[in-house]
Amino acid sequence: MKTSTYFRRNWQMYALLVLPMIYFIIFKYGPMYGVQIAFKDFNFFQGISGSKWIGFDAFKEVFENQGFYTALRNTIVLNFLDLLVSFPAPLILAILLFELRVAWFKKMAQTLLYIPHFISWVIIGGIVLQVFGTQSGFINNMLMSIGLDPLPFLTDKNYWLFTYLAVGVWQSAGWGTILYLASLTGINRELYEAAEVDGASRLRRIWHISLPGIKTTIVTLLIINVGNMISISFDRPFIIGNVAVREYSDVLSTFVYRMGLQSGQVTLATAVGLFQAVVGLIFILGANYASKKLTDESIM
Repeated sequence: MKTSTYFRRNWQMYALLVLPMIYFIIFKYGPMYGVQIAFKDFNFFQGISGSKWIGFDAFKEVFENQGFYTALRNTIVLNFLDLLVSFPAPLILAILLFELRVAWFKKMAQTLLYIPHFISWVIIGGIVLQVFGTQSGFINNMLMSIGLDPLPFLTDKNYWLFTYLAVGVWQSAGWGTILYLASLTGINRELYEAAEVDGASRLRRIWHISLPGIKTTIVTLLIINVGNMISISFDRPFIIGNVAVREYSDVLSTFVYRMGLQSGQVTLATAVGLFQAVVGLIFILGANYASKKLTDESIM
């Protein structure tokens, strides 16, 4: 079939791509022009093109800053712990929901699990304070009412880490189940029926049918999560964190915020952002390569 004929028959599909392409060009590729700020002594009045070129001096200054290494360590540690705790949660929830047979309870459970994803982190921060606050938190009020000492969920580093991970699972796990449920729905039901006829237990059916059936989805999401190991959202550590636990809560996103907006060191902030992007690309390519070698599954 000629290209022109094929295009005439399928032009609607290409037309649907126009708006997403415009979005990516304007908001993803366009801002790449600002990457050169990392190599310039940026001046707001002179602009990007008029600022003096300084090469890699900004990167040298960043790598000599001890606060950068603390933020880098915390970013990797928090993301790694999130990978261990938050990554399996939606998979387990999806399998549990998929195995439910009572339709009304399944729909209600899905709705309750999805809701936290749509709540702003500012609101979640208020909820966390009301639940885990040392003096006014619901849990500590319950503990003190029965004669126990309050627990420093938000002021002790180890307790804060537990709170951070628990809140992250609560906020994200329900929404993450959508992809897994979609994949599970696509598995041929006849496989389950045949396994049941052969006497396979529910756990056996999950292990030999459900998990292999969504292996591609699991591997894809795992690669993306590993690729984001060096990146971390700003909202969660900034809102839940505080001065008392800064040794754990200060991550690269909050470090960039302090450098770029609070201190006005835009060049250093851009250098850190570029560092994150490059290392993140290396991570995702490495994870993709390892996955392809070990499981024959990859995203490219």
